[in-house]
Amino acid sequence: MNDQTSPAPASPELWGTIDTLWEWLETHRPVEGREGLLLRILKLSEEVGEVAEAVIGATGQNPRKGVTHGWDDVQSELCDVVITALMALRTLTPDAREVFARNLERVRERSSASPG
Repeated sequence: MNDQTSPAPASPELWGTIDTLWEWLETHRPVEGREGLLLRILKLSEEVGEVAEAVIGATGQNPRKGVTHGWDDVQSELCDVVITALMALRTLTPDAREVFARNLERVRERSSASPG
């Protein structure tokens, strides 16, 4: 794992990029309507499974396969989960940015308000 503290490289504007990806995905949507929305949300389960696979591979927990992944793979798969979740949220509501900001603030307040 990378425990070093170094400045992060410049990254694209998060929500602008999510909107661009969402627009592209909407024009290439193989399944329309409610079913398409549900499948996009279900995609999260697939991505989380890939995180689990990478962790198992990075730790060599499958004796038949040994070490098959590195911690960079785990990081990449976690990023895929975040992107997929934001895409699902954007599909569910055009106000994804505000919904996410409200929920992030709620979690921040809850965690800082907790005793101890």
